[in-house]
Amino acid sequence: MLQVCPNGTRTEGVPVSPEEVAAAVRAAADVGAQDVHLHPKDGSGADTLDALHVAETVAAVRARTPTIGVGVTTGAWTAPDPAERAALIRSWTVLPDHASVNFHEAGAEMVAEALFERGVAIEAGIFSGTDAAERFLRWPHAHHVLRILAEVTDTAPETATGTAKALLHAIGTRHSRPILLHGEDGGAWPVLRLAVRHNLDVRIGLEDTLTLPDGSPAGDNATLIQTARALLAP
Repeated sequence: MLQVCPNGTRTEGVPVSPEEVAAAVRAAADVGAQDVHLHPKDGSGADTLDALHVAETVAAVRARTPTIGVGVTTGAWTAPDPAERAALIRSWTVLPDHASVNFHEAGAEMVAEALFERGVAIEAGIFSGTDAAERFLRWPHAHHVLRILAEVTDTAPETATGTAKALLHAIGTRHSRPILLHGEDGGAWPVLRLAVRHNLDVRIGLEDTLTLPDGSPAGDNATLIQTARALLAP
């Protein structure tokens, strides 16, 4: 599975408004993206879980690309108090297909439970260099998540794949869930190549990197997806 991540926490050079995000996802889907992980933004461009902004962005993407799976972030930066994040999730009027929960963050289990209550599938975010894998594997509902989002925060191209291998070892296989492995910035393309070799789900987009494998500017999400598709080809 090839997922596009069109914006992330970035505020410049990425799609921000619902219309911009929807257009970027449509273009990415046209060249092979099968799923999207996006960050709804408020009027200032900051990430938000506010029901209105989530509804506008998810609905706009579905209107342009009705066949794509739509996921959103629930990162702690959107609202530091996990109880507030859970309450915001319960207030959503338009539900995404899935949402990521970062298991190194305080209250991750509470946020995940709120998503389960709403019938929203979970991408379990397991960051390298944290205790997220241990916390996730202790969680009684680990085997119920949609997939594991193995997130390599090591941005050095020389070491990112080693960090990714260590993260995969920490996650293990007893959870029996699919794994999407991705890196960021300088580590994005080396980690994507590793994921392809291991037949794992992959993602790419302007959230993860602004450049192509040769270091040149990517320009847009569709170009990144098209490049990744070439690496996925047998």
